[in-house]
Amino acid sequence: MTIEMQITRLDLSVEDFARYIASLNEELFLKKFNLWSPRDVVAHLIGWNRYIIEGSKQIKRGELPFYDIDPGENYSNVNAVLVREYSSRDKKELLNELKDSAQELKQFLQSLDSSEWDHDYGVRHQDSTITIRNTVDELIEDYDKHREQIEKWTEKLKA
Repeated sequence: MTIEMQITRLDLSVEDFARYIASLNEELFLKKFNLWSPRDVVAHLIGWNRYIIEGSKQIKRGELPFYDIDPGENYSNVNAVLVREYSSRDKKELLNELKDSAQELKQFLQSLDSSEWDHDYGVRHQDSTITIRNTVDELIEDYDKHREQIEKWTEKLKA
């Protein structure tokens, strides 16, 4: 898959996620499900868009991305910081920030040379090779997984 194709996949995942979040009423947007609210999920994804930029730069230098050094269980330490950092409770404001951060990531990814995309810079984490491509793949999966989780949460409430 080319960089352009993967960026398109990321764009679609961000758009699908944002569209679903925009459809939630204020109460559902702020309601906690399994310790997180949809607001919290938006906050964490804003941060991850920006973290992937910095992490990709570290990967290119042959360094383990900072968020992999002490992530906590399922990145709980990293995510807790992001939920606090992006603390607004205003859905429109957070969705605008999400779109802005996704645009920043897109511009960064478009600036990469295709040779950097799959290059093995020698970065390993939990016995896996870390590349920019598989880092972006994980972010796309995160967007899709979170949208599906929030859809299930809200469907349970409607039942």
